Amino acid sequence: MKRRKFIKTASLTSVGLTLGSTLVNCDEINTKTAVLQNKEAIANLKALPLVVATWHVKEATAKAMEVLQAGGNALDAVEQGCRLEEANEKNQTVGKGGLPDRDGNVTLDACIMDKHGNCGSVVYLQNITHAVSVARKVMEDTPHVMLAGEGAKQFAISKGFQPEDLLTEASKKAWEKWKIEAKYKPIINIENHDTIGMLAIDKNGDIAGACTSSGLAYKIGGRVGDSPIIGSGLFVDNEIGGCVATGLGEEVVKTVGSFLVVELMRQGKTPQQACEEAIGRIVTKPNSNYKNFQVGYIAVNKQGEIGSYSIHQWFSMTKFQDEKNEQIQSDYYNKT
Repeated sequence: MKRRKFIKTASLTSVGLTLGSTLVNCDEINTKTAVLQNKEAIANLKALPLVVATWHVKEATAKAMEVLQAGGNALDAVEQGCRLEEANEKNQTVGKGGLPDRDGNVTLDACIMDKHGNCGSVVYLQNITHAVSVARKVMEDTPHVMLAGEGAKQFAISKGFQPEDLLTEASKKAWEKWKIEAKYKPIINIENHDTIGMLAIDKNGDIAGACTSSGLAYKIGGRVGDSPIIGSGLFVDNEIGGCVATGLGEEVVKTVGSFLVVELMRQGKTPQQACEEAIGRIVTKPNSNYKNFQVGYIAVNKQGEIGSYSIHQWFSMTKFQDEKNEQIQSDYYNKT
C-alpha cells in the first residue's frame, strides 16, 4: 500500500472510530436524559390530582378534590366544585343569592370546557341556580356552544332543572340600599369578586375548567361579561394547560385573556410568565385606566405547574394539591 493511500485510509478509520465513539456517547447521554425526564414526569404525576380556583373558595376546591379522589374525572370535579358555590346563598357573586342587575333581576353566566375542547355556555340565565350544570348540558346534549336568556331557561327546565327565585332577602336589601343613589362604579376586589373560575387536572393528567358568575352587581340589564365566553373567561387545551379569569369582564374580553394565557404557555412560557404577560397586555393599552379596575388570571400547565397574577393587590386563588387545601395570594402589577 502506497504511503499516501495508507495515510488516507488510516485517517478515515480514525475518523470512523471517533465518530462511532461519539455516537455511542450520544446514545448514552440521550438514554440518561430520557431516564431523567421520565423520572421528572413521574414526579410531576405524583402531584396529581390538582384543583385551583379563583378567590378564597376552600369548600369548593375540597368538593372538587373529593370527586377526583373518588375516581371522578376533571370535568366532573369542576362542575361539582362550582355547584357548591352556586348553592351558597352567602356568596353574593354566583348562583342563588347573587347580587342582581339594576332592575333587581339575578342573571347568571357560566361555561364549562372538557379535555377534548368541547364546551358549553349559558348567558343571562334567570331562575335556575346551577348555571354551570346547564352549560354542561348545552355542551353534551345540543349541537350548540351557547344558549341565552329565556331560551337557556326553557332548555334547563326541559332537562329537569327546577326554576326558583334567586333573589335572596340579603341581596334584595343590598339592592334596595344601592337604589338610593343608583350609581355604579366598580370597587376593586369587592364588586369585582364576581366569578368562581376553576381548573382541575385528574390522575390521568387530563384538564377541564369551568366558570360561573352572577356578574357585576347592579349592571345594566342584559349585560354579559367574560365568564361565559370561551377564550375570555375560560380556555382549556389538554395538550398545553388551562386558564380562568376574574375581575372586570369587559377588559378580559378585549384581550381574549384566557386564550392568550394558554397560547403563551404553548410558546414555552410558564403559567406565571403567561399570566403576567396577559395582564401586561391590559395595563399597557393606550388610554388604559387600569388603576380603576381589577383583573386576575390563574393558570395551570400540563405538568401541574401553576401561576396567578392580577393588576392590583389582594387577588388570591385556592389550590388543593398533595392533601393541602390552601389560599395563595397573587403577585400583582400595580405596586405604586
